[in-house]
Amino acid sequence: MLIGRKEPIKKMRELLNSRKSEFLAVTGRRRVGKTYLIDEVYKEHLCFRMTGIQDATIDQQLFNFQQKITEYSELNIFTTPSNWQEAFLILKSYLKTLKKDKKRVIFIDELPWVATARSGFLQLLAHLWNDYLSKEKHFILVVCGSSTSWIVDHVMNDTGGLHNRITESINLPVFNIQEAGELLKCNGIHLTAQELTKTYMILGGIPFYLEQLRKGENSTTAIERLCFSPTGILRDEYNHLFKALFKNPEHHETMIEALANAAEGLTHHQIIENTDIPDGGTYNRTKEDLMLSGFIEERIPFGHKKKEAIYKLVDEFSIFYHRFMKNNRKYTKGMWNQLAAKQTYKIWQGFAFESFCYKHIQQIKDALGIGAVYTEISILRIAGDESSKGFQIDLIIDRADNTINLCEMKFYDAKFKINKSYAMRLAQRKQDFIEHTQTKKQVFTTLISTYGISQNKYAQAHLDAEVHLDQFIEV
Repeated sequence: MLIGRKEPIKKMRELLNSRKSEFLAVTGRRRVGKTYLIDEVYKEHLCFRMTGIQDATIDQQLFNFQQKITEYSELNIFTTPSNWQEAFLILKSYLKTLKKDKKRVIFIDELPWVATARSGFLQLLAHLWNDYLSKEKHFILVVCGSSTSWIVDHVMNDTGGLHNRITESINLPVFNIQEAGELLKCNGIHLTAQELTKTYMILGGIPFYLEQLRKGENSTTAIERLCFSPTGILRDEYNHLFKALFKNPEHHETMIEALANAAEGLTHHQIIENTDIPDGGTYNRTKEDLMLSGFIEERIPFGHKKKEAIYKLVDEFSIFYHRFMKNNRKYTKGMWNQLAAKQTYKIWQGFAFESFCYKHIQQIKDALGIGAVYTEISILRIAGDESSKGFQIDLIIDRADNTINLCEMKFYDAKFKINKSYAMRLAQRKQDFIEHTQTKKQVFTTLISTYGISQNKYAQAHLDAEVHLDQFIEV
């Protein structure tokens, strides 16, 4: 059953009704469900489908092609093609035998694994499109790969035979919290909004990860089984993650590790200082790869320029791996239950909840009643000096309706209570922001929390708006 994915499905179905052949590129993070989506939407239209084999030789890839063309064409092809030119001639001959009564989908999955350097695959795929498929009206050529940057560089931004040939592209995002909940409910798993959020802050919105949960498990039991147990399916996931995405992943892993150890993010210069990645082309390529693949995000401080951007690791599983899994490889039963009871985990949850809120800013805006208002999202960190303490705001919603929401994010196991000292801090922070930015906009202090707030005189006096999980998560 397809969960969410309304816009991608709409795009894909529109291609079925097109009056010309279409060339679709689908990208997205490993395990996000790209192949499943394509198979489900186009299952009645697939006429040829092959998947590249990771780290395979050309001969192995060609043998795989032979098996697949035999399967789909029902021809007895006993000899493996000696090269890709011969293979594409066989494919073209088969495609010419198909009726033109409906769209026919040719699906090349994990394209970066099969289109290796000097194999000639990509050039011949371009020739097949330019020489035959594009001149017909009944084909959809679909290419897919987890290495988003590779697809962008070698297909979407190609300067050779594939230049401007892509007619549609889809970058498949991870599930949001609502879609994650729907997937679990389809599997008979019903979690409270807080338990669902706890699980999401560790596994993220990766369908493959979420599908490993079992009925009757809370988040603590599930995470121990999946991530720490010797037989856990995610115990060694991180070690394969970047190797499957990038040919030489050493710099990518180094940058991820540096950002994982900096919960508040790092600037360009701080990343250089904390890694051995050479500044310049290597650094830019690595950063762009990770941004395109959805692992890191660029956040511009309020009122500042792009060059002062802060980069944050936003892939939940990668953060969790470096914080808790990497140094806890020796398994003892109940270890995650013990780790999760420590103060370090509670502190980590606070940072994880901030990242969660950023990822669900539209849902938060909807709960605030400003879903249709244009906004810009930013942060602000002002260092202290001899004359002032400095201040920090981790989420600013700057609205086109002449209003700014300064957001506090609190992940608590009960309603959050605002006491006198915290109320004074909120008031001071608001005043500091107004004075520093010289804004003339209305400024609202806003709290985003797990269960909401306990109403008292301090909340009434210093809090302008609040949002809690039940307002934007349906369980």
